[in-house]
Formats: sequence, structure tokens, C-alpha cells
Amino acid sequence: MFSIERLRILRELADRGTVAAVAEVLSMTPSAVSQQLKVLAREAGVALLEPDGRRVRLTDAGQALVLRADDVLAAMERAVAEMAHYRGSPRGQVRVALFPSGAALLLPPVLAALAGSGVELVAGDEDLPPSEASKLLADYDIVVTHRDERAPSLAGPRLAARVLMREPIDVVVAPDHSLAGRESVRPEELAEESWVSVRGGFPVDDVLESIAVITGVRPRIVQRLNEFRVIETLVVSGYGVALMPRYAVAHPDLSVLPLAGVRAARVYEIVTRPQANLSPAIATVLEAFDAAARDVVAR
Repeated sequence: MFSIERLRILRELADRGTVAAVAEVLSMTPSAVSQQLKVLAREAGVALLEPDGRRVRLTDAGQALVLRADDVLAAMERAVAEMAHYRGSPRGQVRVALFPSGAALLLPPVLAALAGSGVELVAGDEDLPPSEASKLLADYDIVVTHRDERAPSLAGPRLAARVLMREPIDVVVAPDHSLAGRESVRPEELAEESWVSVRGGFPVDDVLESIAVITGVRPRIVQRLNEFRVIETLVVSGYGVALMPRYAVAHPDLSVLPLAGVRAARVYEIVTRPQANLSPAIATVLEAFDAAARDVVAR
């Protein structure tokens, strides 16, 4: 019989990568973590870890057991949530990670919808490329991330993922720019522009790469910043043009130009552990995000 606590330690190692990181988050010593993993291996009757330089990594058997650990721990969490449900409405704390512009758009209506529900949402703003978003599930129940709509879903054996909403990405220019006031702009018309962009790996930069493919010209990027308010200020001041998600544009002086001839958008994707939606508290939060996203798109 496997110990639930030792399965939790194994899952933490799969999520965090090192014994030291597991020890820190579980308030244990590294030697205690290692000892518990050795006991778990004896319970399993097979090696779960193997050397990887100065670290250890999961063997194939260890990776298989992590998947089962996910199932067991999720079942325990559902049992706790279901007992809370029998005591009344869904209750408990749900931890949610969101990228900053998504949080600004969706968090206020979600918090309003949860008021009085008995569910406490604890939010964290986490600005990671989509490829790294899954790491956040070590600390959060729900991760709201964003990716280029042409990129593959983040869903996998240990991840459940679904699209929450689609947000077009437009070109923004200064009010005195030669393109200002146009109804749209074609990628070919942007070949000679200077760009203020985000760091690589984020959806806006992916769309800029697509424009480079269409025009055959590498974009001249003069600044890379991940804060849209700073990007807006630089564009309005004449330091370049930029791509921005439509619902994130806030500066009143910007001229917003939809891209013609190319689908340019980011999708918001909700990522959880598989079957996390069976928890009444998590399901309540997911429903609130669905309602908020529908309202944004409708407006």
C-alpha cells in the first residue's frame, strides 16, 4: 500500500525537478525527502529514480507512478471538497495563476461572481511563456495562460487544457503615424516599421514572426518589454509601432488597426490537473471564468 504523503512527495519532485525544491515547499530536510522516496521505491518494488548528473530524475516506472499519484491525490481532494459540499455550498480556497493582462480583464468579474459563494479565490499574476505554464500547477489549482491560436494545446497526460476565449491581436500606431485612422493594415505595409515587441515565446511575438514570414523581412525590433502600458507609451511617443491584444489596449490616443489578410489572435487557455473540475470549489471558479469570458466576447 502506497503512502499518500509519499505519493505527494513524488509528485512534487516531478513538478519541481529537485529534491531541494521539494524539501523547501514541504518544510522538510532534503535527506528526509530522499528517505521517503527510497521507502516509496521499496513499496513499489522497482527503482523510481536514477542519477542525472548531480540530480536525480524519474525512471519510466517513476513517471508511471506519478500519473497514478495524480489520480490518487485528485481523488482525495475531491473527497474533501465533496464533504464540504454536503455541509452546504461549495467551499474552500482555489489558487489561480493568470498572466497580467488576462487578470486585468477577467479577474474583477470573476471575483464579483464568487462573492458570497463560500469559495475564496487567491490569485497570482504569473507572466510565463505558454510552454512553461504547466510548471505553475505545482502551486496553483488553475492556470489561465495565453498562446498563439496556431500553437498546439497544452493538454497532456498530466494536464487538462481547454480554450477559454479568443482575442484578436491588432497593430497600434501613434495618432500622427501615416497609417493612423485606417480601417485595417496589411502585413506588407509594415515591412519598414520599427517595432516595440514583447519577449520571445509569448503570443504577440509569435504573430510578429508570422508577419516576418509573410513579408520576407525580419522585423526591426527596437525594444522588448512585457508591460503593455509601457509599450503603449512608447508607441504614442513615436518610438515604433506594436502588436497588442485588442482587449488590452487602454491608451486613448492610440490608433488601432486590425491586420488584414492574416489571422492574428491569442487564445486564453485554462489549464488544470486532470479531473480537477470534479472538485465543487474548482468547478465553481471555472464556471465564473467561462461566464466572464462570454461577457467579454459579447461586448
